[in-house]
Parts: sequence; C-alpha cells; structure tokens
Amino acid sequence: MATEREKMVAGELYFAMDEELVRERERTEVLLLRYNGGETAVVRDLIGQIGERSVLRAPFFCDYGWNITLGSDVFLNFNCVLLDVCAITIGNRTQIGPGVQIYAADHPRDAEIRRMGLENSKPVHIGKNVWIGGGAIILPGVTIGDDAIIAAGSIVTHDVPAGATAIGSPARVRS
Repeated sequence: MATEREKMVAGELYFAMDEELVRERERTEVLLLRYNGGETAVVRDLIGQIGERSVLRAPFFCDYGWNITLGSDVFLNFNCVLLDVCAITIGNRTQIGPGVQIYAADHPRDAEIRRMGLENSKPVHIGKNVWIGGGAIILPGVTIGDDAIIAAGSIVTHDVPAGATAIGSPARVRS
C-alpha cells in the first residue's frame, strides 16, 4: 500500500495531515525561516534540484522543496510561492517576477471528499527561457512551453505553447 507521501507525489488523493507529511512541512518551515532570514546557503538543503547560478530571492515560500527542480540560470524574484506537493519543474534561463505563485497543489471538486481531508495534485512544468511577469498565478497541471511569456498578473489555467505570449485572467494566448 502506498504511503500518503507516495500518493501525494503521484497526484492521487492523499491525507495532508499524515504524520510524515506534517513532519516534512515542519522541516521545510525551519529551512525557510533560515533561508528567509539570510542564511542563503540552506537553499541547497531545501530545493530538490537546483542548477548552477540559479537565484531565489528571499522571502521565498514552498510546501516541501524536494519536489522543485530548477534548471541553470533560473531567477525567482521576491515573494514567490511554489506549492510543490508534486513536481514543479522550471527550465534553464527562466525568469520569474515578484509575487508569482505556482500551484501543483489541488483539491477535489467533490465536497464529500474534501470533508474527508483528502487533497490531490497535478505537476507543473515550465520550459526553458520563459519569462513570467510579477503577480502571475500558474494553476495545477499547467505546462508552459519554451520561450513563452506570461504577462504580469495573468492567471494561467491551461497550457501555453512554446514561444507564445499569454495575457489576462484567465490567460489567453495573444498573437
């Protein structure tokens, strides 16, 4: 039988208050307090995989950290939130503005399942050389192709093709 952590990472329904997951979030909170307090070297203990010359400007927030993969030369500006209950992958040379939120965490649409305390997730993949403007929100399960641009303040609810510019709420591709 799969653990709650295994179910969470696989995008299946899982119980978020499982003791192991609670301990993991507490561990992450300690590392985030250290990181956001200026102890920047701790980022290597926090993030699952981080490429060369990548920068996360504090404050930075996430659920676990180990579900985040950052390529080389990635930049996340102040106040970014990554809800990484399953994989969030960000490609090389991607630039992310301040206050961007990326959600892999999701919730069942069925009210009875939510009452049971179950949650689920969908991975987010952001390609190489993407620019995401400040305050944008990327929803669970979204893939953003290489060289795309997401306008500031946009809410991305669907995949964005490579090279496209997406603007608005919900974000729509502009030609």
